Amino acid sequence: MTPKEPSSAPKLELFCKLQAEKVPFIAKANVPSIFGKFTVYGFLEHATGKEHLAIVAGEIDARRRIPVRIHSECWTGDVLGSLKCDCRQQLEEGLRHVAEHGGMVLYLRQEGRGIGLLNKLKAYALQEQGLDTVEANHSLGFPDDLRTYDCAVEMLKFFGITKVKLLTNNPRKIGALESAGIEVERERHQLASNPHNLRYLKTKARKSGHMLDFEEEAL
Repeated sequence: MTPKEPSSAPKLELFCKLQAEKVPFIAKANVPSIFGKFTVYGFLEHATGKEHLAIVAGEIDARRRIPVRIHSECWTGDVLGSLKCDCRQQLEEGLRHVAEHGGMVLYLRQEGRGIGLLNKLKAYALQEQGLDTVEANHSLGFPDDLRTYDCAVEMLKFFGITKVKLLTNNPRKIGALESAGIEVERERHQLASNPHNLRYLKTKARKSGHMLDFEEEAL
C-alpha cells in the first residue's frame, strides 16, 4: 500500500497565520554575549520587510513590570562606536541592565531615525557644514523623526506584556506604548556626553522634547 503524503494543512494554516500578523515571530536562538546570556527572538515586519529583534534575559513573567529598552538601529554608533551620538552607550547599558535584572531590549531596524544609513551620512555631511541634526533632516526633505513604535507594541504583545519599566529619554516611545494600552513607568536612560555629541543631545532635548538634564550631568 502506498503511504499517504502528509497533509500540508498545518503548514498552510501556519503560513496564513503568519501572513495575517503584522509582525509575526519567526525564530529564536540562545545567544551568549559579553553582556550576559540572552534568548534572541526574531520578528518580520510585513509592511517593510524589516527584521526586528527581542533580546531577552531571564524568564518573562507578564504579571510583573518588565524592564524594556526600545533601541533603534544605529550602524555608525552600534558598530563603529561613533562619538557623534550616544546610541552605542544606550544599547550597551540597556543590555547590561536587562542581563542583571531580567527583561528585554527591542532592537528595531529603523536606521537614522528612519531615513536610512546613506541619508544619515548625507545628514552628517550637512552637520559638518553647521546644521544641527534636525536642520539636516529638514534640508534633505525629511521630518525630524520618521521612526514609529508599532512594531515594538506588537512584539510586547507577543510576550503578553502590559506593564513595562521603560529605559528611555524619549517621550514619543512612552506615548506610543501608552496609546496601545501598555502601562509605562519611565526609568531615566541618560549617559555621559562627549564633545562630539553634546550639540546633538542638546538639539534632541530642545527640538525633539527628549528628557535630558545637562546641569545634573555637569555636577
